[in-house]
Amino acid sequence: MDFAPDARTLELTAQLEAFMDEHVYPNEQLFYDQVDALDDPWQFTATPVLVELRAEAKKQGLWNLFLPGEEGAGLTNLQYAPLAEITGRSGGLAPAALNCAAPDTGNMEVLHDFGTPEQKEQWLAPLLSGEIRSSFAMTEPDVASSDATNIETRIERDGDEYVINGRKWWITGAMNPDAKIFIVMGKTDPDAARHRQQSQVLVPRDTAGVEVVRGMHVLGYDDHDHGGHAELRFTDVRVPVSNVIGEEGGGFAIAQARLGPGRIHHCMRSIGVAERAIELMCQRAASREAFGKPLSDQGVIRTWIGEARVAVEQLRLLVLKTAWLMDTAGNKAAHSEIQAIKIATPRIVQEILDRAMQVHGGGGLSQDFPLARMFAGIRTLRFADGPDEVHLNSLAKNEIRSHT
Repeated sequence: MDFAPDARTLELTAQLEAFMDEHVYPNEQLFYDQVDALDDPWQFTATPVLVELRAEAKKQGLWNLFLPGEEGAGLTNLQYAPLAEITGRSGGLAPAALNCAAPDTGNMEVLHDFGTPEQKEQWLAPLLSGEIRSSFAMTEPDVASSDATNIETRIERDGDEYVINGRKWWITGAMNPDAKIFIVMGKTDPDAARHRQQSQVLVPRDTAGVEVVRGMHVLGYDDHDHGGHAELRFTDVRVPVSNVIGEEGGGFAIAQARLGPGRIHHCMRSIGVAERAIELMCQRAASREAFGKPLSDQGVIRTWIGEARVAVEQLRLLVLKTAWLMDTAGNKAAHSEIQAIKIATPRIVQEILDRAMQVHGGGGLSQDFPLARMFAGIRTLRFADGPDEVHLNSLAKNEIRSHT
């Protein structure tokens, strides 16, 4: 395994770091101030600073870096890893500025891999250009969505149309009115085999019967950085049968294909979160005194900082190994490694953030530093794309199987 960055990765890394220094970091607070000033705070893509950043990112070729092939930057997972990490240092602004923000990235990958030519023209093209945003509607309030086969939303065929009825929640991005298309997962055949009951269909936001019920808060934050999390209701929603993605009964398989890259992207960005937290922790410890000496001279603080550095280096190596394996052997072969990083990364980064907040005292809990917002986002990742316990159980079953 060779994780050394190649020439193109080094070039893009330097370019992206300069973009962050010149355009992103100086505008972070301005972005949040502009969002607060909006008549509709969910339409954050309309903020002048983000519009300017997106135009500059396009101009510099820092656009759709996540997507391989001609539509994107043509990068491998291993090449994209350090770039995603850099954007994670400013997770509320940088990914959106580069059109590399969830859930759009996963939705674009689904349309790229499984969409028909017509679906790609109608929805993928404007997503790639940044004209619209999107949401992926799978999680439901009335069932344990850690088991995706539990979903109860019905997608019933009526002639040349599907009729959709059900409720969804924690649907990322759906509060943003620019999310013009929802990928909705529901059951088309409850009597089929367990993993063939589900399908995914494209539902335009303005379809009759689609209702955005409310925004969901995460530890008090509305998470408007990603267009908010929403509860949705679908009541006799009708869409053409041609809106199905892939084939009827293929929804579960498509979801799994979508979540693999999504999980590693989250982990890549989370390492950037940890690096920002360590940086802030060191700066705070060096600038504050307690009991007659700087916090940085306190043994417990040094222990936290040293342990954080070791943990981040371990995480990065595991993520790079997973990216390399996905590139060389395929996503299926990297399944256990994807589970491992999904388990380890949010847990460890959450602990680093907790200690960084502790070093900042009361300020660490406040809006004066990005740590509390980052903590809410990382804590969410222990549920998003599957909770810790589900991944641990599956990983352990595979481990036992390999030794018996």
